[in-house]
Amino acid sequence: MRRVFLAVGLAAMVALAGGAAAQAAEVGHAPLLMEGKKTLYQRVLTRPGASLKREPGTGPGAAQPALTRFYVYGRKMVNGAEWLEVGLTARNRTDGWLAADFTLPWKQQLALAFTNPAGRDRALLYRDRADLVNLLDSDAPGKAEAPLRKEVLAGKAEPKVLSIEPATYVDITKNFYLLPILSAEETFTGTGHRARVLQVASVSKQADEKAAKPADQTAELRNFRAAVVFVIDTTVSMNPYIDRTREAVRRITERVEKAGIADRVRFGLVAYRSNLEAAPKLEYVSRLYADPEETKTGKAFLDKVASVKAATVSTPRFSEDAYAGVMTAVNDINWNAFGGRYVVLITDAGALKGNDPLGSTMLDAEQVRLEAQHRGVAIYAMHLLTPEGKANHAEAEAQYKTLSAHPLVPRPLYYPVPVGSVDAFGNIVDSLGDAIVGQVNAAYRGEATPGAARTSDPEYLKGGDSAADRIRIDTAMLGHAMQLAYLGRTENTQAPPLFRAWISDRSLEQPEVPTTEVRVLLTKNQLSDMQQVLKGIADAGQAAQLSPTDFFSKMRSVAATLGRDPNAVNDPKASKLADLGLLGEYLDDLPYRSKILDLDQETWSSWSIAQQQAFLDEINRKLRLYQIIHDDVDRWVALDTGADPGEQVAAIPLDALP
Repeated sequence: MRRVFLAVGLAAMVALAGGAAAQAAEVGHAPLLMEGKKTLYQRVLTRPGASLKREPGTGPGAAQPALTRFYVYGRKMVNGAEWLEVGLTARNRTDGWLAADFTLPWKQQLALAFTNPAGRDRALLYRDRADLVNLLDSDAPGKAEAPLRKEVLAGKAEPKVLSIEPATYVDITKNFYLLPILSAEETFTGTGHRARVLQVASVSKQADEKAAKPADQTAELRNFRAAVVFVIDTTVSMNPYIDRTREAVRRITERVEKAGIADRVRFGLVAYRSNLEAAPKLEYVSRLYADPEETKTGKAFLDKVASVKAATVSTPRFSEDAYAGVMTAVNDINWNAFGGRYVVLITDAGALKGNDPLGSTMLDAEQVRLEAQHRGVAIYAMHLLTPEGKANHAEAEAQYKTLSAHPLVPRPLYYPVPVGSVDAFGNIVDSLGDAIVGQVNAAYRGEATPGAARTSDPEYLKGGDSAADRIRIDTAMLGHAMQLAYLGRTENTQAPPLFRAWISDRSLEQPEVPTTEVRVLLTKNQLSDMQQVLKGIADAGQAAQLSPTDFFSKMRSVAATLGRDPNAVNDPKASKLADLGLLGEYLDDLPYRSKILDLDQETWSSWSIAQQQAFLDEINRKLRLYQIIHDDVDRWVALDTGADPGEQVAAIPLDALP
């Protein structure tokens, strides 16, 4: 994974004055604590021009990369200026002194990530808070901002604006960048919409840095490739849909081969069933039949999937292990080879839940969706509403709407097929294939226009209400987004070169559309601590189901065992899990509400056994997701020269927190 730290690597080794290697001094004490905190240390980020010195205020020093993170071990006034004794890690070792004027305090490890700009105007980053707030307070924020954006896009100087969001998408999970949030506040716009005003920091370009030559995006898009991986339920009664999917791919591949773009659109197929221990004759839980990297022609795909057929024995439940099939597609395909990334789930039944003993993933729809989005994959769900599954339809619909939700489309990519009609299903599959092929073909011919197709534009909304029409419209929107993401990767797009600026987390013209999302940079140590705590809560909660009134006392025991603050553990006024200090202070003050931290004895006792179990099941699903994150080495980035593996960070979405 490429990790870009804007202008320079934050993980650069620190050299002391004169080029000598840094010799960290053993100081025998921990960094200073943040005010009001018992476990969080003071940290700062370096400004451009920061210099690390052996002693405060004396002699030459070693220039530090902007936005290098240091822990603060001490503070001293020298000749009227404040100096900070700092260390790269929190392991009781210092590296030198920094002038406080060349640092920024970083109170929380919150960072900003831009959302994909498809469907909205590019966000502006403002020099002063007042200028942004005045725009938000106006009767028409988008209209008031438009002249400023026009000036910036025309290359003219606009005093109020420091920078503009990149034209293409920067995926923080693949091209790591650091836009730390220095402060945040909630407000309401003049139109009554809620928005956050965020102050962020970044790196200024050096004065002598030459502007990069703009890439020919039309030429870049000629190399855009797409992969469509079908994930098919192959249990009893699915043969007609398997055959119709093969037929759809045959038609599409004939079209792409005739157009000369056979290498630009590839197809794959994953089949899934259910638990083998309960029904050994099912043969497999999930199986990758066709990998799009290996199916270079339509014939190659059809040859690989020729043996796919429905099972001859029934499964133990009506619901099948759909999440196993989707996770096989998400994990076993090399999606990096493709710009367009589509998974198409085809089933007539619901999915085994994460807590079902017959399920293999221990995940539910939300966690599977997060993993797919981590890889830039869009999930379509084609739900065959056969008469046999009538009792299961509502539950399955809820699951697949959650699974197929996508941040760039205003509705889930969920397409029900009434009565399981094979013809209606075929029309939907054909429409999807035609839409994807059309986009790739246009890009190949140089006719594609990179940019944002708005969800509010008449062209986007044009069409009927049929599933085939909707899938065409939704795929057009996603196609723009995937092209922007592809261009961002191929052009190595970086975050805006600025130092301090103010930004709104919502589009001023379309306040329902987010421009940014908050990521929490959790360290490996913090994630492990969170796993340990959640495991303790899950075990104690399971035991407390036999005696509900003992729930909080068991939580106190968990807190004590984990070495939490004895004063908090024994405080008779403690009524919520948050009061026990179970989850670390690194989750305090984050812009989200935690179900776990707000739980108290009264609420637990008022719940039925089913409600308690649902709460515990959610914890267990989070634990499984955290294990996946922990084990994925590509997600972790060192901000401290890599000396302490436990201090590596991963950018975790707020949705993934407990």
